[in-house]
Amino acid sequence: MNDPAPTTLAESQPSPLPAVEGEVGRSALPYLWMLLGSVSFSLMGECAHGLGKEVDWRLTALARAALPLVFGLLFALAGGVRLVFLRPRALWMRSVSGSVGLVCTFYALTRMPPSDVFTVTNMFPVWVALLSWPFLGERPSGRVWAAVAVGVAGVVVIQQPHVAEGNVGALLAVVASISTSFSVFGLHRLQDVHPLAIVVHFSAVATVCTLAAFWVVPGEPALEACRALEGRQLWLLLGVGVCATVGQVFLTRAFAAGAPAKVSVVNMSQVAFTLVMDVYLFGRTVNALTLVGVALVLSPTAWLVTTWGSQDG
Repeated sequence: MNDPAPTTLAESQPSPLPAVEGEVGRSALPYLWMLLGSVSFSLMGECAHGLGKEVDWRLTALARAALPLVFGLLFALAGGVRLVFLRPRALWMRSVSGSVGLVCTFYALTRMPPSDVFTVTNMFPVWVALLSWPFLGERPSGRVWAAVAVGVAGVVVIQQPHVAEGNVGALLAVVASISTSFSVFGLHRLQDVHPLAIVVHFSAVATVCTLAAFWVVPGEPALEACRALEGRQLWLLLGVGVCATVGQVFLTRAFAAGAPAKVSVVNMSQVAFTLVMDVYLFGRTVNALTLVGVALVLSPTAWLVTTWGSQDG
């Protein structure tokens, strides 16, 4: 008789590093996973922005939610992963808050360059640092506060023109950053749930939310929007779904294994990755002020990555 399917991350996967690597190797993994997730989500944002003027933003958001649901289900079933639904309650905290952030982010991606959207959504380490005390009973260290302050200063520098213009997308990106902070705390409480089970649950809730947007937000009916799709647009929608799936798995593992405040700051590297892609894929012109902002955002990431071994600092 076969052994029962593993239900936890610890049971289902062997140790990724030999024992001789010690605590430094294990403490480095959450940051590496977050960096890989940042690259994946940057590619997702570029695909979504490429569809911005051609495809209804709600359809792009639906692809981001529904395709990871399909991929996640296939991988989970193939790997014998036990799926969860009602419990633990932290799973719903992660899925509902993440779904709100997803809808707001994809609206913003159709109205702003991806790098600018991600600078705003990456304000969420501020909320994570502020909420770590009541949620986790952990008072943020001076190093975390300093890293957050430098990163947020960069966000303000890059984002100022859109705020001055009264861009609704910028406001919704801020809402997305607040929602993401709650999602982070939900993820950190799910260390005993397999990452694929978390991805499937979140994607299912997000799919329901994005479908609801077709009835709540004025616009073209879902079926008519689908009929108008062409080959290039279908490939970009597939790219949104694939990149979102890969990024979601890495993000889930990073926040489950690492300290939320520190992993959140590493996620700011997404801003730099996306800005480079904006320049090469869409020919965006970058001025000196933007570069200063990117440097401010990226510097705390480099600081934390080079001090992996000091997990409790």
